[in-house]
Amino acid sequence: MKSALGVTGALTLGVPAISGATAAVNPSDELTLRYQTPAADWERESLPIGSGALGASVFGTLATERLTLNEKTLWTGGPGAAGYDHGNWTQPRPGVLASVQQRLDTEGKLTPEAVVAELGQPKHGFGAYQVLGDLELAVPDAPSAPDGSYRRTLDLASALAAVTYTHQGVAYTREFFASHPGKVIVGRFSADQPGKIGFTLRYTSPRADFTATASGDRLTVKGALQDNGMRFETQIRVRTNGGRVSAGANGTLTVTGANSAWFVLAAGTDYADTYPRYRGADPHRAVTGAVDAAAARTYDALRTDHMNDHGALFGRVSLDIGQQLPDLPTSQLLAQYTGGASAADRALEALFFQYGRYLLIASSRAGSLPANLQGVWNNVTNPPWSADYHVNINLQMNYWLAEVTNLAETTTPYDRYVEAMRAPGRVSAREIFGSAGWVVQNETNPFGFTGVHNWATSFWFPEAAAWLTQQLYDHYRFNGSTDYLRSTAYPVMKEAAEFWLANLRTDPRDGKLVVTPSYSPEHGDFTAGAAMSQQIVHDLFTNTLEAARTLGDTPGFRTRLETALRDLDPGLRIGSWGQLQEWKTDVDSRTDDHRHVSHLFALHPGRQIVAGSTWAEAAKVSLTARGDGGTGWSKAWKINFWARLRDGDHAHKMLSEQLKSSTLPNLWDTHPPFQIDGNFGATSGVAEMLVQSQHGPIEILPALPASWPNGRVTGLRARGGATLDISWSGGRASRITLRASRTRDLTLRSTLLPGGERTFRATAGRTYEFTP
Repeated sequence: MKSALGVTGALTLGVPAISGATAAVNPSDELTLRYQTPAADWERESLPIGSGALGASVFGTLATERLTLNEKTLWTGGPGAAGYDHGNWTQPRPGVLASVQQRLDTEGKLTPEAVVAELGQPKHGFGAYQVLGDLELAVPDAPSAPDGSYRRTLDLASALAAVTYTHQGVAYTREFFASHPGKVIVGRFSADQPGKIGFTLRYTSPRADFTATASGDRLTVKGALQDNGMRFETQIRVRTNGGRVSAGANGTLTVTGANSAWFVLAAGTDYADTYPRYRGADPHRAVTGAVDAAAARTYDALRTDHMNDHGALFGRVSLDIGQQLPDLPTSQLLAQYTGGASAADRALEALFFQYGRYLLIASSRAGSLPANLQGVWNNVTNPPWSADYHVNINLQMNYWLAEVTNLAETTTPYDRYVEAMRAPGRVSAREIFGSAGWVVQNETNPFGFTGVHNWATSFWFPEAAAWLTQQLYDHYRFNGSTDYLRSTAYPVMKEAAEFWLANLRTDPRDGKLVVTPSYSPEHGDFTAGAAMSQQIVHDLFTNTLEAARTLGDTPGFRTRLETALRDLDPGLRIGSWGQLQEWKTDVDSRTDDHRHVSHLFALHPGRQIVAGSTWAEAAKVSLTARGDGGTGWSKAWKINFWARLRDGDHAHKMLSEQLKSSTLPNLWDTHPPFQIDGNFGATSGVAEMLVQSQHGPIEILPALPASWPNGRVTGLRARGGATLDISWSGGRASRITLRASRTRDLTLRSTLLPGGERTFRATAGRTYEFTP
């Protein structure tokens, strides 16, 4: 053993890891989705590219290439839509909430239908996320069907989608990417012989609310949604090497006789995230500026900037679990997956882990809304669940992976979205609850819908605001910026806490403070003090009190939180068959296999339950009883649960179940239908198997499965400001490299260390290595 400054291993100078220093690079093919046929189905087979605000799904069809386009702020509903009311009661209902609470005190439970009849109302003008349209490029000389030369790929490391094929002795290549720095979608058609490139480009949409005009090398699409009058615009410019571009009177651009041709596409709306109008400037100026700036550059310059931007984020983390990718299409690799027994299985698992990181980068960048239920991708005007923001787990799950997999920058849209909800949320708190603070219920939109609707099993979840603040505080716990805590996280947390300080009620059964009415998401009856409700409020109060002490907030507020925490029912109770109870009354069924396991919030993403404790054992009993089934996002949550219980084999089993039965050929998660939170939740679960830090100490390989006996991961982040590279052999860590971005005491737990644990003073900018 070597020792330096009381730390096992050698000590060397380094740079703060948050700077995104390049990690070890996996072979390119291990990070590439590959197919031998064009996409025939958007949901199952198209390949997604995105810049956060813009998205496109590439089909790779030969005779007519098709890209389904998205601009994340294009929504029906909200101001301008008939009857929009933010979900607030359209008429006063004095005493109705107190009446429901009184009935729960006396009757013990109420059906969802009984409660929604008192507290709900139909949605008015909620709206739905809209497809922007389709870009179609008709290629006159393309083959009618692919042959053995055809390849369609998505390289996660470079964020480039490509199509290659050979026809009549000419090799053709198409390449597409969505550039965050350029604010454009870019595509290029090229060939290995001169003069072979030609196509006719047109825009189509399922809506008839636009005009398309072409002039010179520019196609301009303008329109306004009939539902709410939201203005939108798309511009496309085409550049060629050789040949010519001509504009058609029917709104088309045609390329003939070119050596290569490329297009740039920019789009925008007049949406603004400001309450109450949610409207800003006409998008024409911004769209024109983006498309002209991109068209003035070379394709190679745009491509290089895009790859550097994407790579600076994506390249921070690598995962080697002994994978070896066979020469198979990804769809076949998925179909042949057996559960992790082979190097090919591990190749799919590693690819799936990195795919979640790729999708978050592509659907959540500064300057737009956060990732929604489908990230940024949508092909219809009426997507499932409106492709909205469900906040009883789904939006939160989208960001579970962000901090630990070194993508903290992707949380900026989330922060801004949550902050923007405070203004309408205050109105809902006042009008529905008669209280201070801010609130949002089960689901919301980009227009401050913070009230209720009338779907009985999903209309009531006022704990959502409290849960949303958890990600903000976790961002602080990872990076340690008190400036961020003071300016961004704490004001949102404190106001959410004020809401619950005003709205908790004393339970006549035991004198504890409870949430009432309370509903365990989409399951059972309404009661007072359901476990998840209590655990979320406990988490909020705990985090807010820690933040208040850090920032030195007034003693009066801290005392109120301390008193409330002391009197709060913590939502932890062990039932008659050893289970962690879902409700305050012991009514859980051993045969209940509902997809929601909401009462385990305290285990994950909360930190109330510590592995190995009595509560953890009870959580394990509940989780075992619920079984390994469920929809895609549910299986993803279970990966995280089992990892937190330090059962790596069961966590891995849930990963394998998700891949075998809840993953589409293009590796999108399916609920069904497609719902992206399962992708994000699975990536989070893999990270939880390798590193955990929710309780303070950094735990190395806390839930390593037997199927990954040897491997290496680089670039994972831990709370406290640490970036970790970990190598392991025979199921045990063999080398740990820790790069510190903060100066503070850190505790590291690993079988590599004498006694299993070491606490040391880390200095910002230094690197620490631990070896046998």
